Amino acid sequence: MDNGGKPYTNEYISSNKFIRTFDNLISADELVWHRDRRDRQVKVIEGKNWKLQLDNELPKMLEYNKTYNIPKQVYHRLIKGDSNIFTVNTIERKCDEVVYSCCDDSIS
Repeated sequence: MDNGGKPYTNEYISSNKFIRTFDNLISADELVWHRDRRDRQVKVIEGKNWKLQLDNELPKMLEYNKTYNIPKQVYHRLIKGDSNIFTVNTIERKCDEVVYSCCDDSIS
């Protein structure tokens, strides 16, 4: 998948909301451990048997229509499932208000 070196594409719904899609054609090696600068919530809207693993935790199966919290500065990664597409809504929290990210704020 060609998206500036990222293993996903973003579909911008509006200036404050996007949907992030991971294609099953990506290599598991592209789903690397990383940290985000802000707290994030992701809600699964499509996909099967994909997992989320936070640092020092066992992988958790990601379920359709369920929301998962990813704390800022905590290493985490996705583990590839067997569905053709995996899609999530991503919400970033900044202070006490909810904002939707329109860019990738991952840090190495």
